[in-house]
Amino acid sequence: MKESPEEKRLEETLRSSQMVAGGFMGTDPRRPLEVIEDDEDLLDKLKLSIHTLGRRMHELTDLAIPQMGNWIDDPRQSRLRVKADDYNGSLVCPWPHPGSYQKRITTVKDKNTGRIVSWTDLNIHMIEAHGFFEGKGAFFRIEPAQIAAILFPDLT
Repeated sequence: MKESPEEKRLEETLRSSQMVAGGFMGTDPRRPLEVIEDDEDLLDKLKLSIHTLGRRMHELTDLAIPQMGNWIDDPRQSRLRVKADDYNGSLVCPWPHPGSYQKRITTVKDKNTGRIVSWTDLNIHMIEAHGFFEGKGAFFRIEPAQIAAILFPDLT
């Protein structure tokens, strides 16, 4: 199927390093819509929605913000520790709509397994609004199976 002009512009933006170093697609040769569809298929197999995932990511980020820069135990899942680090400024969504997100990195560690996953506020938005976890090789690519295993271990 032929790409629309909008899809072509979006792909150029996602592959560009103007917004973030290395771009949002990393080294992934697939088109952005293929990345989104493949990640969506994986979440479907896990029976996990992007809305449920996004809500949990928001909860953990919100839990960590008051203790900025310090680890805190998650009262909901005691095996998880969470920390948020703030970096001055904001990032805009690469999709053509208004949206600016604070430069903050949330890190979650599973104390039982040692597994760690990190995300930015922009990652949460891109997952919830666009189903986009970034392309393979992108610095902030979140592997859906990895984040699901840490935040929802009963599903994996």
